[in-house]
Amino acid sequence: MQTDAGGPALGLDFGTTNSVVALGTRGGTPELVTFAAPAETSPVFRSALCFWQDDSGKGLASDAGPWAIAEYMEYPLDSRFIQSFKSVAAMKTFEQASVFDKRYRFEEMGQLFLEKLISHAGGKLDTRPHRIVVGRPVEYAGARPDEALARTRYDAMFKGFGAEIHYVYEPLGAAYSYATRLTEPATILVADFGGGTSDFSVVRVAEPGAARRCTPLGHAGVGIAGDRFDYRILDRLVLPMLGKGGAYKSFGKELEIPRAYFADFADWSRLALMRNRKTMTELERLQKTAVDPDAIGRMIAVIENELGYPLYDAVGSLKRALSSGEDAHFHFAGAGLEIEADVTRAQFEGWIADDVVRIEAAVDRALEVANVGGGEIDRVFLTGGSSLIPRIRRIFVERFGEAAIMSGGELTSIAHGLALIGEQDDIAAWSA
Repeated sequence: MQTDAGGPALGLDFGTTNSVVALGTRGGTPELVTFAAPAETSPVFRSALCFWQDDSGKGLASDAGPWAIAEYMEYPLDSRFIQSFKSVAAMKTFEQASVFDKRYRFEEMGQLFLEKLISHAGGKLDTRPHRIVVGRPVEYAGARPDEALARTRYDAMFKGFGAEIHYVYEPLGAAYSYATRLTEPATILVADFGGGTSDFSVVRVAEPGAARRCTPLGHAGVGIAGDRFDYRILDRLVLPMLGKGGAYKSFGKELEIPRAYFADFADWSRLALMRNRKTMTELERLQKTAVDPDAIGRMIAVIENELGYPLYDAVGSLKRALSSGEDAHFHFAGAGLEIEADVTRAQFEGWIADDVVRIEAAVDRALEVANVGGGEIDRVFLTGGSSLIPRIRRIFVERFGEAAIMSGGELTSIAHGLALIGEQDDIAAWSA
């Protein structure tokens, strides 16, 4: 890959669940980079990695995106499938991921992911653009996210591009994209719901042709989004079957099974990493002393049989079904574990009620920082996969009215807008 000083800007939405790339076209509509994946050609590249032992004896082989999923689905027991790894970027407690007999730092996984993404882009990314605009959350995922650590890891991840790198809040990318649809001035609230974080920006959009079309007014975010909603489903339907809330015997006493195992299991970025000698030995020892050894045995079986992705798929199917209907059926089967449950939308909304309260508080903070009252918001642009959840949409309908709500390009608007920002002369004004 070579750098072209006169090349277009590139917008990269590196997401927890999906990643999207757009190339600026010097005043025109940015071009979304498509990937001829095994199942279908799409601009959406799954933020996932798969590792397996190379038959030639050269160590580990790997792939990313849809190709990682395809490799895992064909050889699940001989591979390690890792997804949502962006969610550990700001975690001090995360140092390395153990994959077979090799350890990977966050930036090493990121570099490998980008290398594979570029290789699958059909030559569209073989020449580096002069400027790369990377989206970042307003607030990173994690209990105590370390923004400086995340920035250091991002810098190391993207340094291989060899181009001018700028970081821009993800909802600002969506704001700039949405502004191209506006024909008159407006004050907009952009709400971006991804896999790991929910982020909000208030932006004032000037009339078309203005010297500066968009002016950021304020931002806020919270580390709650699609993956947290997945956790709520797992916590209700799956984890009790695996021993959560149960006990084990120790020196004549019954003690609660450590919750850390269940927290790791319900975190998509850590589930596959539980398949290591130390953790499996601990679980086998726990199984021998557990009041319900079969439950721990089911957890061990799911981990050993690499069933994280089918479980993720089952949870995602339930969420999508509940977004379009008032009730849905949950089904997961594998390694001797079978779970069937009927779930109503009302039940699911009850499970995520506390998360919704925190999301609403983040919206309030964004308006407060921007010094804008709710009545001054002309349009609300919803983007990101979790924006399709009815309870999430209702937050904004109740506050701003149905007529103010706009959506579209839920998975691509951020990259589209980042590429547009990359073509601006005043890009420093947008940098986070």
